[in-house]
Amino acid sequence: MATSASACLSKAVKQQYMELPQGDKVQAMYIWIDGTGEGLRCKTRTLDSEPKSIEDLPEWNFDGSSTYQAEGSNSDMYLIPAAMFRDPFRKDPNKLVLCEVLKYNRKPAETNLRITCKKMMDLVADQHPWFGMEQEYTILGTDGHPFGWPSNGFPGPQGPYYCGVGADKAYGRDIVEAHYRACLYAGVQICGTNAEVMPAQWEFQVGPCEGINMGDHLWVARFILHRVCEDFGVVASFDPKPIPGNWNGAGCHTNFSTKEMREEGGLKTIEDSIEKLGKRHSYHIRAYDPKGGLDNARRLTGHHETSNINEFSAGVANRGASIRIPRSVGQEKKGYFEDRRPSANCDPYGVTEALIRTCLLDEEGDEPSDY
Repeated sequence: MATSASACLSKAVKQQYMELPQGDKVQAMYIWIDGTGEGLRCKTRTLDSEPKSIEDLPEWNFDGSSTYQAEGSNSDMYLIPAAMFRDPFRKDPNKLVLCEVLKYNRKPAETNLRITCKKMMDLVADQHPWFGMEQEYTILGTDGHPFGWPSNGFPGPQGPYYCGVGADKAYGRDIVEAHYRACLYAGVQICGTNAEVMPAQWEFQVGPCEGINMGDHLWVARFILHRVCEDFGVVASFDPKPIPGNWNGAGCHTNFSTKEMREEGGLKTIEDSIEKLGKRHSYHIRAYDPKGGLDNARRLTGHHETSNINEFSAGVANRGASIRIPRSVGQEKKGYFEDRRPSANCDPYGVTEALIRTCLLDEEGDEPSDY
């Protein structure tokens, strides 16, 4: 099993230093999305006192030519603090700071989808949109081979691994437990986790989150997962189809509701939203992975609990549909629906914004409207 060289360094020696007092100073780790739209970057600065709110955090900058975000001749980019969490790696009073990225001219970077998402959420704040996202991922060795798989073959076929227990069924549970606890410490709205259908594949769920909080909390949960995996010397992959063939892909099923959907008779509003989504399928497919649908094309085949990327479908309790209405929602005639199309490497800001535009702002056609 290929693990990183860093994982072989003595964590006990490191712990000696981590236990040293830090005085009144605070370490703030600034986190941002790079030019790929799916990679995360981070760097740390010292603050003189513990920040109590976003307003206490200074803007910062970085070299965008090294993150696929700018040219070397004009490479300064701005980091604008957007959300703050407790740091589970350095512990209190240190912070994780999720940032928006602005270009040299103070306009949003191409992969800063948060800024328009926030505008859409503000427009519909009175409808109290709630989201819950189910983030699937695969644990890989540093050689790209799934964790725990035989080095020159495959494990037994899918069947015993989903929610499995036992050393021959659950591959890498230590990472899952460490990530879960770190998210709870940080203040991330993580609400569950389970082993997935393919061995070495897992899922965690974040939500319910209202509005812009969905994207903020999912991105920080992903960052924490990458850092936990770094400590263990393995890699977390959000590739939507990491292993070709008869193995499940990885998605980020998105559950959505509004106040009206959650109240008596809300099923009618849910059905109206699904009808709107059906007329705008190609727009959503483009918004649901960072490559405009190309990544998802490998996953949404109509097999392995997915719908076909070229067709829109909806059904009660149907995991082969684009949109699933949970059975309990069909019975109670209120609640939420699940959009099963977003890929594991989607940008949650882009996904939640698309749902708001289509379902609540009644947009039509293949392009988003300006407001």
